[in-house]
Amino acid sequence: MIDLDALAGLRAVATYGSVVAAATATGYTPSAISQQVKRLERQTGVPLLERVGRGVMLTSHGQHLVDAGEQVLADLEQLEATLQARAGVVAGRIRLAAFSTAMRGLVAPIARSLRDAHPALTLTLREAEPWDVVDLVATGQIELGIVHRWGGVPLAVPDHVATTPLRGDVADLVVHRDDPLARRPRVTPHDLLDVDWIATPEGTICRQWLSRMYDGTGRPPRIAHVSGEFESHLAMVRAGLGVALVPRMGRAPLGDDLVAVAVADPEPIRLVDALHRRTIAASPAVQAVLAAFADVDALGQRGLRSSASRAR
Repeated sequence: MIDLDALAGLRAVATYGSVVAAATATGYTPSAISQQVKRLERQTGVPLLERVGRGVMLTSHGQHLVDAGEQVLADLEQLEATLQARAGVVAGRIRLAAFSTAMRGLVAPIARSLRDAHPALTLTLREAEPWDVVDLVATGQIELGIVHRWGGVPLAVPDHVATTPLRGDVADLVVHRDDPLARRPRVTPHDLLDVDWIATPEGTICRQWLSRMYDGTGRPPRIAHVSGEFESHLAMVRAGLGVALVPRMGRAPLGDDLVAVAVADPEPIRLVDALHRRTIAASPAVQAVLAAFADVDALGQRGLRSSASRAR
């Protein structure tokens, strides 16, 4: 009988390209992954890995086993979720990854209530960028992921991963209170041609959106400073180093020195989605977490309306 845990280990080697990378991704040691593969080779009687230089690659037998085993592992995951649904059991472990502001604005608010409502449910959290979250969900390393995308900036999601829309997240232009823009009820990109931007790094989804926001102006945004954290953006605006486009979700209070100004044409709205594999859609644990997000969404919508009124 083929060892299913070992099959999952071989699949990780195929996905990540090496025993070491597979071990890092799955939380096992390289020795444990190697032992899993050797156990599979004994069970099947065929070589599954071969050395190529200093690395390894799957043999044709190994690739066939991984390809055929994908459906077996998916069916088993779906069977487990269906059994739990039949029993109505909210238990086990949900590994969840989210981008940083969602961790503060969406995930943290539900963690305590979930623990209180479902003592047998363990929630394990990690921060990751949206494209990494997609990969973590798609490859079975986590059960749930929270991702964002701005307007027309695409985020590819595989067919076997289901998407549940959560509440959108609006971003404001944050300026120092002494900036003339602070007295404006709203601005457009044409009003921002000569500002110094504090922006996220090149290649990030937020930076892509900032660039696209300027499409109709004929000029790119003038990037003065780069930082990956919105908290740092606020600190730099407070120091008078420029302006920043900062989402409301998970945003710290601006205090007396900063002012949020609404942006229009286009309005910067992040679309936020929860991701999970379709095979675990019936899982009561997954459904419990999604229901908790729906509850915090309702509260968040009221908060967004309140923030919008203050921004104006």
